[in-house]
Amino acid sequence: MIELYSKDQKSNLGIKEMKIREIMNKELIYLDTNSRLEDAMRAFSHHDVDGLLLKIQEEDQVRVMTKRDLFVALLEGKERRDMAVDYCNKTYGILYDDMVISEVNPTFFINLIYERKTQKLVGLAKAKELNYMKDLNRLSFELESIIESSYDGIYIADGEANTIKINKSYERITGLNREELIGKNMAQLVKDKVLSESVTLLVIKKKAVTTIQQQFKTGKKALVTGTPIFDNHGNVVMVVTNVRDITELSDLRTQLDQNKALARKYYSTIEELKMQLSQHEHMIAEDEKNIKVLEMAKRIAKVDTTVLILGETGVGKEEIAKLIHRNSLRKDKPYVKINCGAIPANLIESELFGYEKGAFTGASKDGKLGLFEVAEGGTLLLDEVGELSLDMQVKLLRVLQEGEIKRIGGNQPIKVDVRILAATNKDLEEMVSEGTFREDLFYRLNVIPIQVPPLRERKKDIMPLAYRFLETFNQRYHMNKTLSFSANACLLNHNWPGNVRELKNIVERVVVTSQNNEITGEDLPEKIKCKKLTNPWEMASDIMPLKEAVEAVESQLIENAFKKHGNVRAAAKALGIDASTFVRKRQKFNK
Repeated sequence: MIELYSKDQKSNLGIKEMKIREIMNKELIYLDTNSRLEDAMRAFSHHDVDGLLLKIQEEDQVRVMTKRDLFVALLEGKERRDMAVDYCNKTYGILYDDMVISEVNPTFFINLIYERKTQKLVGLAKAKELNYMKDLNRLSFELESIIESSYDGIYIADGEANTIKINKSYERITGLNREELIGKNMAQLVKDKVLSESVTLLVIKKKAVTTIQQQFKTGKKALVTGTPIFDNHGNVVMVVTNVRDITELSDLRTQLDQNKALARKYYSTIEELKMQLSQHEHMIAEDEKNIKVLEMAKRIAKVDTTVLILGETGVGKEEIAKLIHRNSLRKDKPYVKINCGAIPANLIESELFGYEKGAFTGASKDGKLGLFEVAEGGTLLLDEVGELSLDMQVKLLRVLQEGEIKRIGGNQPIKVDVRILAATNKDLEEMVSEGTFREDLFYRLNVIPIQVPPLRERKKDIMPLAYRFLETFNQRYHMNKTLSFSANACLLNHNWPGNVRELKNIVERVVVTSQNNEITGEDLPEKIKCKKLTNPWEMASDIMPLKEAVEAVESQLIENAFKKHGNVRAAAKALGIDASTFVRKRQKFNK
């Protein structure tokens, strides 16, 4: 990536260069040389760390075990009593805590962080975290470049009218120097007659976009437009002022519209940065496919467009809907869900739209608000939307088109401001072709589709979810159950047709029904149990080369998959590889 600015230029722009010590994990957990895999599992479950350390005295070096190393050991069939040192990674990066993140190019998954002066190990950092912070720094630099390259003058003050940023075009237009303005309050600048009047003070007072003509001590004049930026409570936290030389104005109305659009652009950029910095979500997502889904959900949360969430039953479609609402501009307003498949067809209209008093026999004498009115200003999730009757589909389409409802028994339309999210495990396109779902409603709902992958396609999420559920049910039932290696292996190899919901139910069942504190593969329901694979090195000798062991496991898995599914495409899909790779490897092992 080409740097937009030198270090001196970044300093002048007020860009803070973040260092590794500010984001590294300072919690260091050591294993001793007698530790076993089960000790590593226990340490990871009790501490929020990315790696465990083991100091080898005779080699005078440190080794690291990551969660990835642990799962690889488990997937390869290692026993929980096996020594942890055998699976510690010798390859890791070494960085110093005073290094600037933008100048670091980590090539190792995990990095040891040392204090430069004392050469003391002080923290750990994953490469993806360092790269994530590099991206945030890059976004900050890009925002600065947008402001600095604008031909219009830009003047930014905080909610107390203190000057926090000025671009070079402002200096050119006004003849003022940024050094004499940064950090100064607008009231003091007016008092010192640096400028005739402050649009920032007017904006803070009116809480509205304001335009005035301004004169500066240099004798120059400009037309300035101040635009407020509000926090979630309606307080002005920033004022962005757009400045134009009066001699350049040809059409005042056109220029004002452009200024407003430019201010909205800056606001959107700042909000995007704030969203990326936010880390308040606690959803489990270790698998790359699931991470992409969550990133997409966060990205579209800020806009009010309709979203269609697709996926098998139990994959977590409602959690995605909640994530979108929590990250939207409507997060302080109601979030309402209705399961369209759980309510009888003759009642769902009254649930959605409400009814006037006396509208039908058995109706409440006071009438009833529908869920559209209950969700006013917020978000309404239509779960299992594919279960709606064609008659209700027509009425829902009218609401989406016109933004208003009519209660049963009522004549007056009621305007509603609700963001619609829809979810279904059905193939709506196929239903459209069959005539059971309206095509016009489908396109209204399918503005932004989000496909949530099934659990069998995001295997990296299985064990983190299982341990989260295990912790939850241990607390709920006052127990201290753990999962054995055999239980882990069975859970990882199950196909999970019921997805996350099925996994949660299974974990709760075995927590309650298992007789011992350690849950083994034998404690699992019959459909979850897996056949014990013979370790390839057990067939050969006590010790064998790692490369040969890996190839033996690959060969066995490939043959098992082909025998089970009967064709290359299905077998390759089950193993998570493409068909050409499957054929190439099978030919190699069958030579």
